[in-house]
Amino acid sequence: MLTACSGDDGGKPTFNWYINPDGQETLAAIAEQCSTDEYDIEIQLLPTSATDQRTQLARRLAAEDSSTNLMSLDPVFVPEFANAGWLAPFEGKLAEEVVDDDVLAGPATTVEWEGEVVAAPQWANTQVLWYRKSLAEAAGLDMSKPVTWAQVIDAAASQDATVGVQADRYEAYVVWINSLIQGAGGAIVENTEDGRDAEVTLDSPAGEAAAGVIKQLVDSGATQPGLSTSNEGSSLGAMYADDSPGEFMVNWTFAYKNYVDTVGQPGGPADEEALEDLGWARYPRTVEDEESKPPVGGIDIGVGAFTEDVELAQEAAICVTSPEAQTQLAVTDGLMPTRGSVYDSDELTEAYPEDLLALFRESIDEGGPRPQSAYYSQISSAVQSVWHSPTRVDPDSTPRESAEFLRAVLDGKALL
Repeated sequence: MLTACSGDDGGKPTFNWYINPDGQETLAAIAEQCSTDEYDIEIQLLPTSATDQRTQLARRLAAEDSSTNLMSLDPVFVPEFANAGWLAPFEGKLAEEVVDDDVLAGPATTVEWEGEVVAAPQWANTQVLWYRKSLAEAAGLDMSKPVTWAQVIDAAASQDATVGVQADRYEAYVVWINSLIQGAGGAIVENTEDGRDAEVTLDSPAGEAAAGVIKQLVDSGATQPGLSTSNEGSSLGAMYADDSPGEFMVNWTFAYKNYVDTVGQPGGPADEEALEDLGWARYPRTVEDEESKPPVGGIDIGVGAFTEDVELAQEAAICVTSPEAQTQLAVTDGLMPTRGSVYDSDELTEAYPEDLLALFRESIDEGGPRPQSAYYSQISSAVQSVWHSPTRVDPDSTPRESAEFLRAVLDGKALL
């Protein structure tokens, strides 16, 4: 068992920081920079999947493991962990420092639960629509205006191109479904403060519109191979594939750095001129008359409630979420800041085009979070089980069937 204690010799404690694989080299450097004369921070790597990350941390914390100190948490798991008493709330000046006026409203909301600050926002994430400018031009699609999913799918199909999405049976598929539903003015569940008694609202015109987008893509001929196992990385290569017109793709902010860093390499732009063909726009609309709701994600840093020196560990959490740390993650790994001031820093304005930075910030501010519920893992798993595979999604039945199953799961009448 890993330990986080001062030791028999009275030495300084070592705090274990459980991180996901995103930006791990940068995070290791931040851990070293934030280690002080009072404590050391040691990196522990979590699995790639957000679901598996949650499972590993939940098992440790349910056993009251004192060596689970700092945790990189997907924001959707913060309410569950806080509700279970697994996170040590920040108090007083520490809480004020975590959510000061510099923190964007969206990320600030993700670290609060029942009136307490239970984590520190480290980086925020959102999805935008990436595309080849030449592809959009050939399809006659005006990207200077908001576009709908239907328009994007039709444009790709007309040019024998593809639309890249995340539709494997995992959390990112729920991210897509949730954004489609919110983009039509609906929600998967409402009144989440009621816990298991939350209102299930999947079976709605918004749910039907979301299912309609998925069915249109499946039937269009614009899907990529392996749609039912597609993830964030599987669609990246189609943008610059040989003998291909490219693609439209919804993906997270890291995509820009991925292409910039792979110029001249297999799967990347052939040269700087090819890179210039990369375009970006706000997340597509589900329906024409509703603003889109870009996905909002990122990482919050929680401190395990069973840590021996909680306040010292929270000071470490504040250090690894500092503006300096957020700048490193954004410039090196494409993981966007939760603090407004960092977007205006010289380092970011040199690393990213001005309009792309503005799009990231706007999408994070105006995007749609997944349901904040202590029962989110059940909600997500129930939705996945009915909506997957995407090839089986039917607007006439999938929203209704998934709503009925989710209600039964929350009521304890069905098992996942």
